[in-house]
Amino acid sequence: MPPDTTKILLALSSFLVFYLLSRWWHATTHELRHIPTVGSAGVISSYIDAWKFYKHGHKMIEKGYQKYRGSAFKVPMMSRWMVVVSGPDMINDIRRATDEQLSFREAVAEIAQSDYMIGPQIRLDPYHVAIVRTPLTRNLGVRFEDIKDEIDASFSDLVCASDNGWTSVPVYKTIMKVVCRTGNRVFVGLPLCRNSEYLELVEQFTMDVIKGGRIINMFPASLKPIVGRLLTKVPRKIDLAIKHTGPLLQKELNEDDHSGKERVNKPNNLISWLIDEARGPQRELRDLALRLLSVNFAATHTTTMAFTHILYDLATYPEYVAPMREEVESIIAAEGWTKASVDNMHKVDSFVKESQRIAIGGLMMRRKVKRDFTFSNGITIPAGTHLAVATNCIHMDENHYKEPGRFQGFRFAELREKEGEDLNHQMVSLSLDYGTFGTGRHACPGRFFAVSELKTMLAYVLLNYDIKFPRDGTRPTNFWFSANCIPNPMAEVLFKKRMA
Repeated sequence: MPPDTTKILLALSSFLVFYLLSRWWHATTHELRHIPTVGSAGVISSYIDAWKFYKHGHKMIEKGYQKYRGSAFKVPMMSRWMVVVSGPDMINDIRRATDEQLSFREAVAEIAQSDYMIGPQIRLDPYHVAIVRTPLTRNLGVRFEDIKDEIDASFSDLVCASDNGWTSVPVYKTIMKVVCRTGNRVFVGLPLCRNSEYLELVEQFTMDVIKGGRIINMFPASLKPIVGRLLTKVPRKIDLAIKHTGPLLQKELNEDDHSGKERVNKPNNLISWLIDEARGPQRELRDLALRLLSVNFAATHTTTMAFTHILYDLATYPEYVAPMREEVESIIAAEGWTKASVDNMHKVDSFVKESQRIAIGGLMMRRKVKRDFTFSNGITIPAGTHLAVATNCIHMDENHYKEPGRFQGFRFAELREKEGEDLNHQMVSLSLDYGTFGTGRHACPGRFFAVSELKTMLAYVLLNYDIKFPRDGTRPTNFWFSANCIPNPMAEVLFKKRMA
């Protein structure tokens, strides 16, 4: 092709891209012109700000919150505007809205790019969510002995500490393995939950989903299908999952067909709970294996980050170790290791909750507007818009928390001591000013399992180890990426085994 022709085609292509981009920008910006903007609203400058959002998103949200607290503002993202809201009235409006008005499922699917990274059936037919919400939660007491046993075994295998010296432990990497093993003790059982190839699959799938979703979201909407198809590793991961879980799944399918759901010696795990509910195509091995991977992703990623933050906070604020250790020792001596005894550890619960209050991301409770939605304060958001709550800003608002920027490990334990407040301030409780698990019917369905796991791990560490930072250093700085608060994944903490 002659050079002049090539230049002409490139110029025409660039013009076409700019023309389509301009039309999209004008259409979406016009619809949201009544919502104030943080940053620039220009067709090119808004894209520059969208790039800035990846690193400084939490600062942009904080700026909007300070200026428009209790109302709404918008921030630019690569393929959309994100409308950010705050204030109890607007959050309550989101809580009360129907799925036909505000869709949690579609918002998460687009932001996490789950159709490419996990599979479209997770969005179209999320029957596994109800299983996490009910059978998993209902069986926590019954399965607690297994959970505790796997935490014990995992730390013994992975944290090779002694009582006569300090051992350096890469926290994030190690905790992911502990969390993955502990979750799979309940999901698939022994011995698969300790199979190194299976665990590597689950851990890598988790990282692939996170990284892939972030990369896809860096492209405009028109390019996402192309990038998504290039990045997705779902088919290959499902094949590997079937290799490991297929025999267990097929055995339970055969037993279910032959002896029914009420059979004796039926395993009490995620596999059996899925098969209890699965119908038709849901009973195919590929679909069941994908559900296992999906639940593993949700259970592994967030809990790993949360406990990494908790360990960093424990090493940063050693003054909380003795009172929490005393609480754990006293309760275990009186009640033993049970879910109920862990539930009674109010100081441990408070420390976990305070850690998550400070480490929460900038945007939570995300929704996609399905049809024009008017908040109780009169602000209308047009269909197709994405919205979210400025959670970190709410957690750092002195109107909600006294000295919000100061870590107070027993903040919530002290609040629980007030008359009639015991249930309102525990970690699993939902409120309009604490957004870690969301609120309403779309609140995190696995929060009871996650909190029980986090508290049991913390109690176990308190009883069995002393910890500190290398060279008596300070807490590793959190990373912020597109309003997500991420604990330093490379930092190490020193562990020393406590004398029995």
